[in-house]
Amino acid sequence: MAVTKAPKTVYACQQCGAQSPKWLGRCAECGAWNSLVEERVATPSAAAAATEGRYATPALGPGRSATAQRYADVSLAAVDRIGTGLSELDRVLGGGVVPGSLVLLGGEPGIGKSTLLLQAAAHFAKAVGPVLYASGEESEPQIKARGERLGVGDDPLYLFAETCLERVLDEAVRLKPALLILDSIQTVFSTKLQSAPGSVAQVREAATQLLFAAKGQHVPTFIIGHVTKDGALAGPKVLEHVVDTVLYFEGERHHAHRVVRAVKNRFGAASEVGVFEMTGVGLKPVPNPSALFLAERPARVAGSAVLCAVEGSRPLLVEVQALVSTSTYGYAKRTANGLDSNRLSLLLAVLEKRAGLVMSGDDVFANVAGGLSVDEPAVDLAVVAALASSLRNKPVRPMTALFGEVGLAGEVRRATHASLRVREAARLGFTRVILPPDSLDPADIPAGVTLVPVASVGELLDALYE
Repeated sequence: MAVTKAPKTVYACQQCGAQSPKWLGRCAECGAWNSLVEERVATPSAAAAATEGRYATPALGPGRSATAQRYADVSLAAVDRIGTGLSELDRVLGGGVVPGSLVLLGGEPGIGKSTLLLQAAAHFAKAVGPVLYASGEESEPQIKARGERLGVGDDPLYLFAETCLERVLDEAVRLKPALLILDSIQTVFSTKLQSAPGSVAQVREAATQLLFAAKGQHVPTFIIGHVTKDGALAGPKVLEHVVDTVLYFEGERHHAHRVVRAVKNRFGAASEVGVFEMTGVGLKPVPNPSALFLAERPARVAGSAVLCAVEGSRPLLVEVQALVSTSTYGYAKRTANGLDSNRLSLLLAVLEKRAGLVMSGDDVFANVAGGLSVDEPAVDLAVVAALASSLRNKPVRPMTALFGEVGLAGEVRRATHASLRVREAARLGFTRVILPPDSLDPADIPAGVTLVPVASVGELLDALYE
């Protein structure tokens, strides 16, 4: 009597993908607690049997060669990008979708990821060719109900409610779509593995097969990814390494606008942002986001300053707010929304040591109005101005914008893209810009704008008010 051999199992960390032969309470690689999940390891023969008769990934895709090529012999071909019909999404992608690219879009549940890609799919189906929208989370009637609200027409847009990755790839071979969308990668599974959907092994395998399919068939592919409670993409880090572009969909549910931010892009600039407004008929691109973020800014109110920020290659004007109030419980609070809390503590220490503004016993709250997150060093000058304005209860001089980095010695350091920032401030009617010294050539100063260079925090405090 033949003895059936038990399948081999390992314990894989759902955070970093590390494997262990036995269960551990804490991952030895990344230190995450209770993240190891039991997974079965398929033997090579079982894996081959699982894929027999199914989609076969081509070994070489367009532009690939069977042998190594000398650097001087490689020819550069212009990449023809395809527009998505959403100008802000095209901007984040670097000018449009590159054929054969694999794009990962992550974001909080309900923020609008499926809505954004369904709008792009409708445009592709109308202007380019057939589109395959595969969903493992919604049925075809559910997707069509959203499409009716978005005004999707009678174009070759194919809906496929399926969680088996091989069936999705087989359908892509049959339809030969101009665009493939998978919603979401955590819900699909490959028959090559016996682990559950969403596990490290399944996510890694699905991403790899989709990459081969995108490159082999020269089809641009979008995949939607879930995020963890910390806001990072769920699954192993290899998922972000495999794809060509990683986009984060950000925004507060209580605000009408949404921000798409590129954190990785092999075909364009990283850190590029696109701004959308959520409406009853879908997401609409916002061509002038600075005006949107400053639309409700109060006039002549203490604790408010305007920052000239740059996200990618786009200048943005946003309002930085601060509130300094006496602590009633003997323990001062430090709260930052849209800013780095550690950076806020650093600036408070600099103000106390270098400028004599003592706020150690006060509650301090800092906020970037509108729900946008700003993490560049050039935000320092605006935060310091808002803090000093709130502490002294004196509004910053009207029509004044600021940017610059503050060092530990209280010095003001130069920021990048100074001309972009000043031109954006001038375009919105600001007549006074406080900035680091020697940031701009006199020939690049726009008409009607007065530059106020400050070399230290003390000079900044003297130049803030009328």
